[in-house]
Amino acid sequence: MRAGHCGPGRAVFGPRYALVNCIVYTGRQVLHNHALVISDSQILDLVPEAQLPTDLPRLNGKGWAAAPGLIDLQLNGCGGVMFNDAITADTLDTMHHTNLQSGTTSFLPTLITTTDQAMADAMALVAQYRQRYPHRVLGLHLEGPYLNQKRRGIHNPAYVRPAEDAMITRIAQAGPEVVRLITVAPEILSSTHLRQLAQAGIVVSAGHTDATFEEALAGFEAGVSMVTHLFNAMTGWQGRSPGLVGAVFSQADVYAGVIVDGHHVHYGSVSLAYRLKQDRLFLVTDATPPVGTRLGSFVIGGQEVFYRDGKCVSADGTLGGAALTLLEAVGNCVRQVGLPLAEALRMATLYPARAIGVDPWLGLLSPGYLANLTLFDADQFILNGVIEQGRIVWSRENWGLSQLAR
Repeated sequence: MRAGHCGPGRAVFGPRYALVNCIVYTGRQVLHNHALVISDSQILDLVPEAQLPTDLPRLNGKGWAAAPGLIDLQLNGCGGVMFNDAITADTLDTMHHTNLQSGTTSFLPTLITTTDQAMADAMALVAQYRQRYPHRVLGLHLEGPYLNQKRRGIHNPAYVRPAEDAMITRIAQAGPEVVRLITVAPEILSSTHLRQLAQAGIVVSAGHTDATFEEALAGFEAGVSMVTHLFNAMTGWQGRSPGLVGAVFSQADVYAGVIVDGHHVHYGSVSLAYRLKQDRLFLVTDATPPVGTRLGSFVIGGQEVFYRDGKCVSADGTLGGAALTLLEAVGNCVRQVGLPLAEALRMATLYPARAIGVDPWLGLLSPGYLANLTLFDADQFILNGVIEQGRIVWSRENWGLSQLAR
């Protein structure tokens, strides 16, 4: 076993133990001198350390912060792979194992604008993959192809197209266990199609859209409940034309994902958006292949995108995704936006879980929840360990292998 990695799915201790000596960010409160009792894949209890049975094995958290496993609802690729390029289980495996190195335990693989056949392949793959790993991949995010050409960004214009009844029906029939989220331009998709998708239980998000304020409100009325990468590829908020951004801010119950990398959105705008959206604002990475690698360029939407100075841009200067991890985004929210750590963590755990309806078992450290945990240095935002379904699956310097003691 190589240093710093315990191997995916490999248990390094018995089925029941207590995680001690850490600051527990439960998602509801911040606890000191408390222990998480983990049994198999679930959190069994959360108790003061002094109340632990003396014979229960203990895992030393070394004073680190312990938070729920991070959840990313917009992940195009990472670890040198792009989901659009290779719609395979190996790609999903690579994305997951790369995610673990930055504390993300669950994600939505994001398929950007492509052909109907590729969309069908992705749906079939995710349905099959989730039979084995239902908490690793939470479903598919279809970003496109029903977008506005004016706001397509890096998406391939050859595949941006109006919706056809047969494909919308196919997506709706797949349901939220396969297609958890779809990004569309609400002024392009008919209200009938919007309602069909929403009534099927799929979260419909507005993005890559030139919608007016009024068109956006009509979309929300028809079932749109989220916006994709707030401020990017959408009509902005102006005095005489509030646009989609203004419409989002006018609707308290609409969720918004935001890329907090300092390139996609000004930190001041993130701060203002948080004041308006509160627990409806959550973090996404929009990550691409360079994350976790030293790649200098990659292809997205048929264009070569260059990774330079922390930013992914095409030759004409168009942003092509991001090179961001969720833990980095949490750090940016604390250091640059000025949010409390507990709230920044909720933006990467509880709020995205709520947005897609998986919050009954993910997004909190609480009895009955899945034992997915991220342990990190809260001062430097350096990841130290990841627990997935009760098992240490990633660690720095073999943390955990010799930490258990009766």
